[in-house]
Amino acid sequence: MLIDVKVPQLSESVAEATLLTWHKREGERVVRDENLIDIETDKVVLELPAPQSGVMTKIVKGDGGTVVSGEVIATIDTEGTATVVAPAPASAEVAVAPVAPRTAPREDPRLMPAARKLAEETGVDTQSIPGTGRGGRITKGDIIQHLETAGSGEPQQAKVQATTAEPPRPELQRVPAPVNIAQIMGDRPEQRVPMSRLRARIAERLVQSQATAAILTTFNEVNMQPVIDLRTKYRDRFAKEHGVKLGFMSFFVKAAIAALKKYPVVNASVDGNDIVYHGYFDIGIAVGSPRGLVVPILRDADRMSFAQIEKKIAEFGKSAQDGRLGIEDLTGGTFSITNGGIFGSMLSTPIINPPQSAILGIHATKDRAVVENGQIVVRPMNYLALSYDHRIIDGREAVLSLVAIKESLEEPSRLLLEL
Repeated sequence: MLIDVKVPQLSESVAEATLLTWHKREGERVVRDENLIDIETDKVVLELPAPQSGVMTKIVKGDGGTVVSGEVIATIDTEGTATVVAPAPASAEVAVAPVAPRTAPREDPRLMPAARKLAEETGVDTQSIPGTGRGGRITKGDIIQHLETAGSGEPQQAKVQATTAEPPRPELQRVPAPVNIAQIMGDRPEQRVPMSRLRARIAERLVQSQATAAILTTFNEVNMQPVIDLRTKYRDRFAKEHGVKLGFMSFFVKAAIAALKKYPVVNASVDGNDIVYHGYFDIGIAVGSPRGLVVPILRDADRMSFAQIEKKIAEFGKSAQDGRLGIEDLTGGTFSITNGGIFGSMLSTPIINPPQSAILGIHATKDRAVVENGQIVVRPMNYLALSYDHRIIDGREAVLSLVAIKESLEEPSRLLLEL
């Protein structure tokens, strides 16, 4: 019996996707729910499991193909007989010195996409790694933990040496095997790499944002000492009670929501000639991932406690690193927060994430000399930046909303009393 392998239903905002890597070949045996191929959208990388066990009889579209929802990309014969065995690692133009006995990642259906990539780079034997992901899947974090436990302080890298008669050049020692070494030989090496669909989409949206919105940024500074004192006082009890660390981001989220309630237009969006006022608060939190910047959404964040916010943000961070964010995690949002301070940024002008109309930028908290009551004192100060769409948000609302965020952070009791 022939079974069609179809592209899963993509979200309404995702028109098409790209086929990344087939993990099976025509004539090869497949097992139900085994990952057949990774599919990249402009938001996430999806795994496509086999709908039934059988033999892969035909691959309609190969690696790199562009597909849409419901499109047939392969067929499986549930009663067929395998004609090929699992492929051995293909020879390349470079010789790879394996770091450890290699188990081909494609042979372990438990591997998540990010974990598979790391397994290929390190040559780790994944069969001995227990998976902590959903359904026992192996995540990137599982492999990193395994490597560290085995005594490797960091993921090992396969050493690559060019197969050439002349002495190997230092810059070629760590070139990934898929790269054509002939293209980068010489004293001024270059490497041309196509943008991923996510990176291309990020570029498109950022250019769109700057081209269609009248973006202006207002700044203010906040004394973080009250938040630091409150966090220090309750940090241990909070962690013991809720099982999660009390970070700073929950304070920023709560302070932003308090400001959005006072100035609803900052939480609004533009739709043609209409202004859409949102009666809910879906806050996007910018998170770095191996594939690029993503912005998962805290739904109805105004109804969440400090602990719930911290747990969800921690979950987003881990899922982003392991490539497990779903389309539903990244869709929507009425306002965003980006924290460049974790990378050491002192000041920036964040770009609005359309169709939203504003974004809050947080930066590094540093001790600075400030004047209080006529005296020069040292305080942990943080510069805040609010970029907003001047088409619908006037300077008054933008400035006052940022002042409201500042006041909530400098007097955290306001957040409890909703003042």
